[in-house]
Amino acid sequence: MHTFSVAIIGTGFMGPAHTEALRRLGITVAGILGSSAQKSRTAATALGIPRAYADLDELLADDEIDAVHITSPNRYHFEQASRVLAAGKHVHCEKPLAMTAAESAQLVALAKESGLAAGVNYNMRFYPLNVEVRERIGRGDLGDVLSVQGSYVQDWLLYDTDYNWRVLGEEGGKLRAVADIGTHWLDLVQRVTGLEVEAVFADLKTVHTTRQRPKGEVATFSGKVEEIAATESIPIDTEDYGAVLLRFRGGARGSLWVSQVTAGRKNSLRYEIAGSQAAVAWNSEQPNDLWIGHRNQPNQLLLRDPGLVSAAARATITYPGGHNEGYDDSFKQSFKAFYDYIAAGNFSAPAPFPTFADGHREIVLCEAILKSHREEKWIRDP
Repeated sequence: MHTFSVAIIGTGFMGPAHTEALRRLGITVAGILGSSAQKSRTAATALGIPRAYADLDELLADDEIDAVHITSPNRYHFEQASRVLAAGKHVHCEKPLAMTAAESAQLVALAKESGLAAGVNYNMRFYPLNVEVRERIGRGDLGDVLSVQGSYVQDWLLYDTDYNWRVLGEEGGKLRAVADIGTHWLDLVQRVTGLEVEAVFADLKTVHTTRQRPKGEVATFSGKVEEIAATESIPIDTEDYGAVLLRFRGGARGSLWVSQVTAGRKNSLRYEIAGSQAAVAWNSEQPNDLWIGHRNQPNQLLLRDPGLVSAAARATITYPGGHNEGYDDSFKQSFKAFYDYIAAGNFSAPAPFPTFADGHREIVLCEAILKSHREEKWIRDP
């Protein structure tokens, strides 16, 4: 691995996740920036990072930093990514890339003009068995793809006392469940099938139109294990769950169910892809198993094993079969693809990671889904 020096923006759920994955690759995490100088210092101490930046100006002026990972709340992504690119540093941004398609389109143009690497962390692509599905579909094992259906469901916002900045439209965007987790599913199924969504029809629902906000911020997924003292009621207009019908170019049909209020599902992304010859199904809570369905022979269960998968999938596997790999490993493989690409130096080659263009496409789809929900009709050619 080429030597890189990286800075992290954001000290919440994703900041430490990025830090750990980068270190596993031997990449130096040299500095971190929080929402305040004190948060920067606290995170730097907790994570063993040498520099705590007072503000973005200080980070961008650091000539030793080659790339910046943006893990801050969504509303900051556009400005921070724009400034990182303008400073001549590579950027890897958490999804969604921006709050609106107008912003993300600008970021795509800025990235192209800069000549720098610009990626979005759709890490679900990098589970080995998802790579394997892409390879099998690409070589025709499933035949023609007929349908794609699935879900991404969680339970961390089930109660009205569950709260995080993501529930606020001004912080995360007008869509929440779809934008926060649904885009992972949409990116993944389009990646593995090679199909493109051409029309959407959506029905969304806000269960808790009022939530109890703690007087003091709460980290993502932490509400159920933290004692919350004083709260205040706040109105909520972002969706808790919803369904989206999909039409893909070429004729395939699909459906997505997304929810952050499904009890017992902690972080379950599931898809089933039906082809004219075979079918496959995968679930992120059991990521080392791939179900393969047949009509005229017994079904199969493929275990993640480097000796049983394609060369492309094997490249994303670190340990032997039976030594399970999961969520944190998907971050490692996502970042490996990004930094291997930079090290190779040929930016005219196809990027092996989700680019700003991919991130923009997901936001365009989100806006089409919201428009469909509001107007109660199909939205075509989003």
